[in-house]
Amino acid sequence: MTATPPDGRAPLRSGSRPVRIANCAGWLWDRFSGLRDALAGPVDVVTGDYLAEPTLRQLALERAKDPALGYAQSFLAQFTDAVGLLAERGARLVVDAGGLNPAGLADEVRRVIADAGLGLVVAHVEGDDLSARLDALGALEHLDTGVALADSGLEPTTANAYLGGWGIAAALAGGADVVICPRVTDASLTVGAAAWWHGWSPEDVGTADRDRLAGAVAAAHVIECGPQATGGNFSGFTTVPRVDDLGYPIAEIAADGTAVITKHDSAGGTVTTDTVTAQLLYEIQGPTYLNPDVTVHLDDVTLTEVGPDRVEIAGVTGSPPPPTTKLAMTAPGGYESSVAFYATGLDLEAKAALLRTHVERITAGLDLSLLRVDRIGTPVEDPPDQWAAAQQILVTAQSRRKDQVDARRFVAPMTGLFLPGYPGLYVTPLKVCAPVVEYWPALVPVDVLDHVVVTADGARTPVKDTPVRAPASGQRPSDEAPPPRDLGPTRRAPLGLVAHGRCGDKGGNSNVGLWIPAGADERAWEWLRAVLSTDRLRELFGDAAGVEVERHEFPTLRAVHFVVHDVLGKGASSNGRPDIAGKAVAEFLRARHVEVPECLL
Repeated sequence: MTATPPDGRAPLRSGSRPVRIANCAGWLWDRFSGLRDALAGPVDVVTGDYLAEPTLRQLALERAKDPALGYAQSFLAQFTDAVGLLAERGARLVVDAGGLNPAGLADEVRRVIADAGLGLVVAHVEGDDLSARLDALGALEHLDTGVALADSGLEPTTANAYLGGWGIAAALAGGADVVICPRVTDASLTVGAAAWWHGWSPEDVGTADRDRLAGAVAAAHVIECGPQATGGNFSGFTTVPRVDDLGYPIAEIAADGTAVITKHDSAGGTVTTDTVTAQLLYEIQGPTYLNPDVTVHLDDVTLTEVGPDRVEIAGVTGSPPPPTTKLAMTAPGGYESSVAFYATGLDLEAKAALLRTHVERITAGLDLSLLRVDRIGTPVEDPPDQWAAAQQILVTAQSRRKDQVDARRFVAPMTGLFLPGYPGLYVTPLKVCAPVVEYWPALVPVDVLDHVVVTADGARTPVKDTPVRAPASGQRPSDEAPPPRDLGPTRRAPLGLVAHGRCGDKGGNSNVGLWIPAGADERAWEWLRAVLSTDRLRELFGDAAGVEVERHEFPTLRAVHFVVHDVLGKGASSNGRPDIAGKAVAEFLRARHVEVPECLL
């Protein structure tokens, strides 16, 4: 069964049926069967997102060893496995797996297609890589801190601007069955496909035109991380059917930009207003979400269950995109080694103190840029087995100099504490001189980009850009929590008994959203927005003390959202935290005890 436009090439126009866009990957090492799973039923387009913020640095290291690499090799394996099914379904495929070498991956994809005896057409997109032009771009400042790149001491090895979706739309309109992209925004993969299908154009500048683009961005944001929209990484996972076999999501995007999020009937997991809310709140700046093609406003977004595993997204509006786009740079940040110690049973405070004394002695003469000692877990009282009595103490060190954290100077002295250490000490080296990646975001004018579509014959077609742009107005002022309403007697209980949560990372910032589950007492929303002030967040999340915290409310989602600045250091692997990307912050907050009205429990 095929779900392509009737003529097999030309996009359907306004008034056509919604385009069905499936996702097959949310990061570089998503599951091997993802593309085949996304094609398990009728779809028009499959998208795959392989590029997390630090991924390009990893691809740069691979390309340094072999200049023919620099792309997501995991995608090529997926594609080789499922190319026959892709052709049978008649679906188009759009991925950002090209990374630093989209031309090289496009050639490899053509080879796989030829080996399979198929006639699929491949094009790729270029224009994101500015690494050779940094000196000509003028003074670049860190997007969050304002520090000049020239003063940072960093020497970026990758510098990639986030491209929009018009190149993808042009490639599909030109007849490509497979579009290989470099660093585009996560949403651009889906937005470009929707624009092709419905015949949207960058010259469309009316309010309604921007609203439909904004709606497509919102839908794209929900499906871009694959099974996170069907129950993955979801605080209500215990209620998700077949949670061990989650399917990939599908966005059915209509010509007006409204969308329905769903999945194949055969796939595990579920699509509910809560799973969609979780992904809407994931890694956003706030109610205003900037994109190279449109500025998205989520203030009035509404979610409606319109059938089993079918959630409609509506109410999203758009305004002109900013004249700039994000430039993501990565740079070598030195080397990291870590050793995990374990303390068991009684006298844990004294054992940790003794270990810290040893660590300070061992590292006293080393030139370190970071040293952390993190205690992970709390043993239970009267433990039923040895492991329930244990606590991990993770010692992490970073240095610009490899010899300062190598096996001889750092790891061996740490493991040498096996005999003179506290009673019951055992130890495991976890990392030895692992490269540290520092992430450096900045802004560059869109007009410096050379955004092109490249076809198999080498022809390079410039991509038309939207003619109307406007400076971003920023987020609305943070809402302070309203005064609490008396809901009767309270008792201390975990926040997570009342609220779901989802968190993510953007460079050195952590974002976290907490919301009231669907069907919960309406008074719970009044209580949540009253209790979650910025000051209260700092009390609950000690790492937020002393840093900037932005607070936003999403009344239609019954959600409070925070952006906690600088809590993740310089981003990527630079902070040395056990949870380097802040992926567990929401679950930590849900475990914190607060005074909860008994009527809500």
